[in-house]
Amino acid sequence: MTTTDDLQFVRDLARSTAALVRDQAGHVERLTKTHATTTDEAVTACDRAAQRHIFTALRARFPDDGFIGEESDDGSGITHVAARNDRVWVIDPIDGTNNFVAGLGCWAVCIGLLERGHPVLGVVHDAAHGISYAGARGQGAWVDAARVTASVDGLSARSLLMLSCNLVEPDGTLPAWYLRWSRQVTKLRVLGSAALETVQVGAGIAHGAITMHGKLWDLVAPAAIVLEAGGVISDLGGKAVFPFVVQGYAGAKVPFLAAAPGAHAQLLAEIADHS
Repeated sequence: MTTTDDLQFVRDLARSTAALVRDQAGHVERLTKTHATTTDEAVTACDRAAQRHIFTALRARFPDDGFIGEESDDGSGITHVAARNDRVWVIDPIDGTNNFVAGLGCWAVCIGLLERGHPVLGVVHDAAHGISYAGARGQGAWVDAARVTASVDGLSARSLLMLSCNLVEPDGTLPAWYLRWSRQVTKLRVLGSAALETVQVGAGIAHGAITMHGKLWDLVAPAAIVLEAGGVISDLGGKAVFPFVVQGYAGAKVPFLAAAPGAHAQLLAEIADHS
């Protein structure tokens, strides 16, 4: 069970983490993860310092909770600390690392909480713009001090759809639904941060967000916000992503669709009809 104090604590923690590394954006060495599933997955010393900062604060306040973090200090794997209860924090200390390295102002600190496999609290702090997206079960979804909800409208030609930057299928092709959408149907946007793309659904700005090659830490924090805002989270076939079994998780891909309630079925139909 989360409290308003817990949500405020995580908001403050995300902000302090961003402050810790913000001045390094555009001025940091790009490293490569040795455990990555691709040969060129970026990491920086700032990612690791930010995760240490988050981990230290969470362990002090919630000593029995588990922890999954994207980074490790030596780059050999993720950080996975077992829980002594049914709560696991899932962290992406800098979502949009390539943007951060380049100095492009679109990266976020993401802190989410799974309880019995369900996202129940999340903060996605847009560090470059100083905007916090936050939500917790029963406490609403927020952009800074403004309460937000997902759009109740269906898709239209004016709808925004957020897409992750990597949409290439395993066989090297692009999905047919993407090729269709790029020519008509809706307006496509790519930010280079899966979490910032996804929270636009919870904020009522976008009708959908698709991430094909994301990981668990790309999803948990924004999912808590989207769900509390009345949105829907599923895989690209419409199956539930949550509850998520974290035991043994080592960084496998978690494709997902976040959508406004009136657009979810339409998007699934588009994907199914143009696959």
